[in-house]
Amino acid sequence: MADPASYRPAPGSIPESPGVYRYRDEHGRVIYVGKAKNLRSRLNSYFADFSGLHPRTQSMLQTATGVEWTVVGTEVEALQLEYSWIKEFDPRFNVRYRDDKSYPYLAVTLNDEFPRVMVMRGAKRKGVRYFGPYSHAWAIRETVDQLLRVFPVRTCSAGVFTRAGQIGRPCLLGYIGKCSAPCVGSVTKEEHRLLAEEFCDFMAGDTGRFIKRIEREMFAAAKIEEYERAARLRDDIRALERALEKQAVVLSDATECDIIALAEDQLEAAVQVFYVRGGRIRGQRGWVVDKVEDVSTSDLVEHFLLQAYSESDSVPREVLVPEAPPDPDAMAELLAESRGGPVRLRVPQRGDKKTLMETVARNAHEALKQHKTRRAGDLTTRSKALQEIQDALELDQAPLRIECYDVSNLQGTNVVASMVVFEDGLARKSEYRRFTIKTIEGQDDVRSIHEVISRRFKRYLDERPNPDEQAVLASYGFEEHDGPQPIDPETGKPRRFAYPPNLVVIDGGPPQVAAAQRALDELGIDDLAVCGLAKRLEEVWLPGDEDPVILPRTSEGLYLLQRVRDEAHRFAITFHRAKRSKGMTASELDNVPGLGPARRNALLKHFGSVQRLKQATPDQIAEVPGIGLRTAETILTALQGEE
Repeated sequence: MADPASYRPAPGSIPESPGVYRYRDEHGRVIYVGKAKNLRSRLNSYFADFSGLHPRTQSMLQTATGVEWTVVGTEVEALQLEYSWIKEFDPRFNVRYRDDKSYPYLAVTLNDEFPRVMVMRGAKRKGVRYFGPYSHAWAIRETVDQLLRVFPVRTCSAGVFTRAGQIGRPCLLGYIGKCSAPCVGSVTKEEHRLLAEEFCDFMAGDTGRFIKRIEREMFAAAKIEEYERAARLRDDIRALERALEKQAVVLSDATECDIIALAEDQLEAAVQVFYVRGGRIRGQRGWVVDKVEDVSTSDLVEHFLLQAYSESDSVPREVLVPEAPPDPDAMAELLAESRGGPVRLRVPQRGDKKTLMETVARNAHEALKQHKTRRAGDLTTRSKALQEIQDALELDQAPLRIECYDVSNLQGTNVVASMVVFEDGLARKSEYRRFTIKTIEGQDDVRSIHEVISRRFKRYLDERPNPDEQAVLASYGFEEHDGPQPIDPETGKPRRFAYPPNLVVIDGGPPQVAAAQRALDELGIDDLAVCGLAKRLEEVWLPGDEDPVILPRTSEGLYLLQRVRDEAHRFAITFHRAKRSKGMTASELDNVPGLGPARRNALLKHFGSVQRLKQATPDQIAEVPGIGLRTAETILTALQGEE
């Protein structure tokens, strides 16, 4: 790893102007691109106090071997250049958004001589007008089928269009009135293009104008007694209304905005966008991103706006975000340039837009959850993860059963620990165990880990079968050997701690790993692999090693270890909160003589808190079922005596 001091720019050589900087590695590849209002201030912050930087920033600086910069005139230019370089160099330490799935769009090929309406996926093309995205292609086809009655635009492929022109006969849609048949000259090129443009206007939200126009034509036809034409126009209005019914009305008719929400954890983030046009949700789209750099929610918003709108031709008048980017004015100016008009960038605080933002946020949380589930549920991915862990830790076999331990406490009180189990890369929740730390007071994670590992594996050793049990165990299909057996011969049920893991993972660094290994050594267990996963740099520590094992950020093995560690943390903190809540509930009432759990709970339920109970009179306390006047006086005497 490189020493950042070896390539630190000379003092005073960095300008104080706005600009964009690039870090390169030893091979000359760009590994990080950033922007700054003041280049000198920003770059000096990287070299001022290395130990105070975020671990991922430290990793980037140690990977780099040089830094260079380009001065620009304004902050908007800095945003534009940063986006261009990220797109050009694809730096490994920058945030990169990717679609969480391939979304279909409704596309109108205005760049064709005779525009065509079609379903389109993938990269966008110039000269094509896009609407959506939609969740399913069938939703687009249903919408198009309704609208073709009013806007009979061509939908056929180039081959079908050419062949129909050669034989002089249109396709079926031309005969039933859902295509104006430009292939055989039924309409001119100009007339067909006008139909395509009106179709685009309707999809863009200008719906009222067309419905009112058709209504006027319907009334005019009825007035001159052209009832068949009036009936057709009536059916056209119903077709347009049915197309609109498929899009939920959420805001006023004049509202045109994109609503962006985020859901994130330490490793990944999911973004969801609702596209609102004419007050209706016209589409929805999602992205996921790996956090390969130290980014806040504000930074994620800025990166997303850059990547989503810098080359977009559909920037709305208003963009609602969960948190303002670091420089909202410069970002709004950049979006305004893309749109060709003013763009309002804001965080909704109240009202319907705030409510809709909460809905989008729920979708983002669900998308992140589904993304993690899909990644964990893939058998090939899980097998690859287990193989990567085996290779990195030099294990004799793949860790098909992983146990992870974590400790949770609040300033040394209610100290608890958790044990979670993953088998074949999937959580085995029936095997989870919780521990209350008994012999240690205060905040000492190292000693707590030692106690938990000792208790768990002492149970593992105690459940070895005696010789008399071997015959019984053989009936369950187990061969005779000295190791512990998973089945209790008396009950025929699995023992609680009989299954040994292939790998023990500790949430922590070298001290915690050393404590776990010491506990196993004291028990005489020498055939279990132990490692620790430290949160700061996501390093894997092995007992006795001075240097950690570094798994690549994109490694499926590291992702599995992180999921195991995060699950252990979740399980531990849930147990800790439950114990703390239970302790708070009992509180001062524990010291009242003659007051059992049922009556304590009844008092707390009736008064809501001990403080309100202290302020009550004996008669008021006696109103609680099971509490007499004498008991009420005893309660007040005990509580007031503690003050």
